[in-house]
Amino acid sequence: MAINDPTPDLEAAELRSLLALADQRHFGRAAEALGISQPALSKRLQRLEEKVGGRLVSRGYRDVRLTEPGRLLLDHARALLRDADLALEAARQALQGGAGLLRIGFGVASIAQTLPGILLRFRRSHPRVQVVMRDMSSPAQLQALRSEEIDLGFVRLPVADEALECALVHHERLVAALGPVGVWRDKAGLGSLAGEPFVVCSRTVSASYYDHVVTLCRTAGFAPRIVAETSELFSLLQLVRAGIGVALVPSGAAAMRVPGVKFKTVRLSEAAWDIGLLWRRGPERSPLLEAFLRTAFEGTTEKPRARA
Repeated sequence: MAINDPTPDLEAAELRSLLALADQRHFGRAAEALGISQPALSKRLQRLEEKVGGRLVSRGYRDVRLTEPGRLLLDHARALLRDADLALEAARQALQGGAGLLRIGFGVASIAQTLPGILLRFRRSHPRVQVVMRDMSSPAQLQALRSEEIDLGFVRLPVADEALECALVHHERLVAALGPVGVWRDKAGLGSLAGEPFVVCSRTVSASYYDHVVTLCRTAGFAPRIVAETSELFSLLQLVRAGIGVALVPSGAAAMRVPGVKFKTVRLSEAAWDIGLLWRRGPERSPLLEAFLRTAFEGTTEKPRARA
């Protein structure tokens, strides 16, 4: 059932006419400021007064003054027009990828090096975009992308999913992090840590990282003796610094510059992996997604395309 609304709609053109009359206090000058004829301005004012049900301006010999109802309406008109302008600009920005909400998933490896630089550049060039970050494992990100809970994800490759598109953003590898404990011998490499206690990020935080650490140690000929688990990378490095154990961490962790922690290259080929940026496949990308992809890949040879 239709609902009858007795309140007439106020048009922006009518409110702008009232505003121009208040500022110019003259019909001719107000019409010129609006870029319309004086008769057209008079018709707008007449329609507005009909909606209000009374006079909004008082014409004097030399100027025009607002009546008390006119002044009250003017105060609200300024706010309404300002909000309308802001809404219109926000919509235009969104169409150009300059405004809106972007939900991004990330994991242990991407937060160490890849993601911070991209986010800094994107926030600098798109200050009106609201970015929501979610710390998630790669499998959780894939599920969240499929269910449209996030828009983008930084995940460990390879990924085979026809519903998603992906582009390589970073080559990463595990390196050894040592504090007061652990003696590194270049000739033995990772095998020199066979008898040392290890600290890791919990498997519930990142199963791919945890499994990679265990697999890499076994490739070096031993099973890691894990004595502590953490929920994030910085805490892990603090445990290494405190002498709780040694660790295998993404090479980007060196950028955290934790005092007393040394990093050693693990020369096994199995230490390397790729990080990709994923998003949902569709007939076309949103302007906001396109804007983030441009930022993510600026200055690189990689392009945001589907991977086989």
